[in-house]
Amino acid sequence: MDDRLVQVNQRLKMAQMGFQIERRGQKLSLRGVLPPRPGSPRLRSHQQRLSLNVPATPAGLKQAEQEVKIIAAQLIQNAFDWRQYLPVTGGGRLSQMDLAEKIAAFEQHFFAEKSGASAKTTWEKAYAPYLKKLAAIAQSHTQLSLAEAICATIQATEANSRSRQICGTALVALAKFLHLELPTDLKKLWGNYSPNHTQMRSLPTDLQIIDTFHHIKNPNWQFVYGIMATYGLRNHEVFFCDYSALAHDSSAMIEVLSTTKTGHHEVWPFFPEWVEQFNLRQGKLPAVTTDLSQTTLQRIGQLVTNQFRRYQIPFSPYDLRHAWAVRTIHFGLPDTVAARMMGHSVAIHTRTYHRWITRRDQQMAVEAALRNRDIR
Repeated sequence: MDDRLVQVNQRLKMAQMGFQIERRGQKLSLRGVLPPRPGSPRLRSHQQRLSLNVPATPAGLKQAEQEVKIIAAQLIQNAFDWRQYLPVTGGGRLSQMDLAEKIAAFEQHFFAEKSGASAKTTWEKAYAPYLKKLAAIAQSHTQLSLAEAICATIQATEANSRSRQICGTALVALAKFLHLELPTDLKKLWGNYSPNHTQMRSLPTDLQIIDTFHHIKNPNWQFVYGIMATYGLRNHEVFFCDYSALAHDSSAMIEVLSTTKTGHHEVWPFFPEWVEQFNLRQGKLPAVTTDLSQTTLQRIGQLVTNQFRRYQIPFSPYDLRHAWAVRTIHFGLPDTVAARMMGHSVAIHTRTYHRWITRRDQQMAVEAALRNRDIR
């Protein structure tokens, strides 16, 4: 082995590769001039070691010699990236992984970066299906590079749809994790889908909401419905709230717990009188498993959707949430406050409810102008 190592290094020297292969224990590494590692205070390239994570065997030596040629070419093209050679979460190096291993490493990275019950739901709903689709397309079209397979996966989803946007978001995150340069801006493939389309949905009126409440026979599911209508909660959030203040606090504020999709936030009722009208101070939740080691937020939310269908409610649970948001706009609640109570950003709030916010602001401007006229 030592004789072979000497021969390989002589070839590398004659070819002016700028690297030597070293045997360190049972592994091989390279030594040569490389750019500073991520996080290094050094600004210029300098002599460093790069662990190849290959065994000190004849086969490993052959692989190491090949790796030297690849790295030398990357340096010439100014394309060398340390992150391809540094260990990722769970061990291993991206440059040595096949696609299945890269996806597994990405999953470990995802859960290392994100915590809470919503992470599992987000992975299962918004990442796993599209990564599985990517793996299938890459396997059946081996002539495609990974970047091309990512583009093909996005284009294989329905055009101008939310699913295409979610697919794109997941695969952009994968590409970023892999430090993969894509041939095009994936957002250009998303089409014209926009959350603004929710503006066009036909929302139930307040009278319809009240009337529908009385068509639900089970008092526990009446409570779920009444809470969602009065506080604009997501389906699963109803089961992860602190209702203790509701029983004695005149403001009837409730707390959404940190185990939910967007974490802890406080919500006030709109309309406040619905707290008494829907008997929410004495209400009880139905018996639903909320142990997130046995279920997910998504499955809990689906139970609520199923009950809406069972009671033939003519609108979706999310329509109650949107109706609550529009109600706060009509009340003149500041958008920053409403967004915080809904557990999302002001940008999303403004984009989703743009039509109603614009009309409110225009109405306020008109009223102010008319008041100024009367003063003059």
